[in-house]
Amino acid sequence: MRSTLPILASVSLAACATTPMPGDPAVPVYAVAETVPVATANEDAADDPAIWRNAASPSDSLIVATDKKGGLYVYGLDGEVKSFSEHPALNNVDLVDMGDMGVIVFASDRSDPVNAGIMLYRLDTANGTLTKLGRVATGPGEAYGICGTRRGNTLVVYTAPKSGRIGEWEIALDAAPAARELRTMQVRTQPEGCVVDHRNGTLYIGEEDVGIWRFRSDATTGELVAEVDGRKLVADVEGLALVPEGTDGGWLYASSQGDNTYMRYALPDMTPAGRFRIAKGAFGSAEETDGIEAMAGDFGPAFPGGLFIAQDGMNEGKAQNFKLVPLAEIEKALATE
Repeated sequence: MRSTLPILASVSLAACATTPMPGDPAVPVYAVAETVPVATANEDAADDPAIWRNAASPSDSLIVATDKKGGLYVYGLDGEVKSFSEHPALNNVDLVDMGDMGVIVFASDRSDPVNAGIMLYRLDTANGTLTKLGRVATGPGEAYGICGTRRGNTLVVYTAPKSGRIGEWEIALDAAPAARELRTMQVRTQPEGCVVDHRNGTLYIGEEDVGIWRFRSDATTGELVAEVDGRKLVADVEGLALVPEGTDGGWLYASSQGDNTYMRYALPDMTPAGRFRIAKGAFGSAEETDGIEAMAGDFGPAFPGGLFIAQDGMNEGKAQNFKLVPLAEIEKALATE
């Protein structure tokens, strides 16, 4: 079903400001590991991570992440490279465990700036390698943000191209994968951050210069639930990550790229619940962060209470990489703020 949607007129003038005001204070947290830098040096290349948690052996969990000039990396929690799959112009990435069909990785393919697509892979969780399943087309525009969920036995993927036309797609994982559009939504300007609540299908989209939109599972019109205000959230709004708790609680994290911080909101009401930054410690700080990901649960001795990953756009003069922070340390820092 397709529809052209009205844009809510609730955006304040602060959301359109071109010069960020000083942000609210952000507490420091520290990375305890980082990935090997991507191979593409001296360019904006690393972008977005996704996490697969190994419930049977948490320390053997995996990270899939994009070098948008080169392809997809699979890393271990020590930051070392397990494998690399070459495919230039993959921007954002997500993954969903589809049970007997395996762990499916999908990435926004912007190799054709006029016609967006999704590249699909199956993750070999034992060896940390990717097998290409194919590409599906998702309409006009340049592919950008992406996220997905499992709905019964069906993979559902959300696309957020630069045009702001948000698509919900049912992906058939046959010998030749196919995509069928279920719903169309819209934001006015360029989005990227994309995350879906697996519990109820609520979709969150980051419109870079405006804020975070929420689309209920049965709606085509969104509501602006967090504005770019130059204090809590400073443009660009980039990566989004959701950590569920209970039936509708938990946290939504957002990369406030304009002042090198991260904002946390309490669900379900999107109540502001603290800001933090990744400061220099045993590993470097993180700046100009694009994609983020977070997941609760045991990830072994280094991350017993969960894992937070942030792309580092500076990386102290080296090629870009991803910083790994214990999620429990973020929660502890914000609890004592």
